[in-house]
Amino acid sequence: MIKRAISQKILDLSEKFPVITVTGPRQSGKTTLLRNLFGDMFYSSLENPETRMFAIQDPKGFLQQYANGGIIDEAQLVPELFSYIQGIVDESGKTGQFILSGSQSFLLHDRISQSLAGRTAIFRLLPFSFRELSQADQLLPSYEANIFHGFFPRLYDKKIDPPDFYPNYIQTYLERDVRSLQNIHDLNLFVRFLGLCAGRVGQLLDYTSLANDCGISYNTVKAWISVLEASYILFLLQPHHSNFSKRLVKRPKIYFYDTGLCCSLLRIEKVSQLTNHYLKGSLFENLILSELLKRRYNQGKASNLYFWRDHRGMEVDLIIEHANGLTPVEIKSAKTWNRDFFLNIEKWNRYSGNQPENSHVVYGGDESVQTSSGMLHSWKSLDFVP
Repeated sequence: MIKRAISQKILDLSEKFPVITVTGPRQSGKTTLLRNLFGDMFYSSLENPETRMFAIQDPKGFLQQYANGGIIDEAQLVPELFSYIQGIVDESGKTGQFILSGSQSFLLHDRISQSLAGRTAIFRLLPFSFRELSQADQLLPSYEANIFHGFFPRLYDKKIDPPDFYPNYIQTYLERDVRSLQNIHDLNLFVRFLGLCAGRVGQLLDYTSLANDCGISYNTVKAWISVLEASYILFLLQPHHSNFSKRLVKRPKIYFYDTGLCCSLLRIEKVSQLTNHYLKGSLFENLILSELLKRRYNQGKASNLYFWRDHRGMEVDLIIEHANGLTPVEIKSAKTWNRDFFLNIEKWNRYSGNQPENSHVVYGGDESVQTSSGMLHSWKSLDFVP
């Protein structure tokens, strides 16, 4: 088993909160992780029809099994349990009594906000990170191979080829999550919509364009984007609000949590097809952003990632917000570094007063170099971000 970076934080907070909640995409390793960390606890999954029926019909009887604590997988499927769990943990005063997991963040967070607010620590577990794979000597040697392969644990555990894994993953996702989150009758149309989203990776989200290209309404696009966010298929990178007397764009940019899934939706069937693909740069950008997002989530923290773009199109790919200010990062897929990589950051620095020592470029090469304009980082060396 590849050790998950989030493990120690979950264990630490299980000694301080009565409930631990872990969300994340399907097959990101939630069940494996929790059963490994809390192996002596009673376990049940509400995806099992008989178990789910028991929990629905007799929630008190179902929860009696958890007198000494336990793990409830896909807990959002029986929302009636949450108010009973609240009563149990309030009465017992124990920490780490219930471990909940789920792959539908919207439904799970909705139930938590109603019944378990202040009683649970919430974690997001995404597929493997660079750091996790490197420590297990499993990180692939080129960034193109990592983009194509993706990071779901089953790909590494069972040695499944991506073209065999992702189409089945998408079908499973449609059958399980989409039907429960949204009343979508034409699943083929939804798959087309997924492909259109993949074709816009790294671009500003344009609801009207998506609606026109897919032949659906503007409101349907908004609803379907929400479904994809709630089930950890894609995320929206928001623009940073610092305007420096500039007019800024207000629309977010669209990215996928896993680049392998995005490649599958783009009909990319082998690594070599990435070499001259028109979205290679955007997929590399997605790779780096999702990696930095994993680092935040693995520390139990919320995202602090944004981008910056003014109305004339001058853009910085990534703005990292932290207590000491803002850190600009440009992301370039080229493997040979170029002085022009820093041009947009230099312009942004003149607006913001930021210094070169707090300026960074991540590129597709293997060497990291200090320049007069800032630090150039290999895609494999992202430790400048905590």
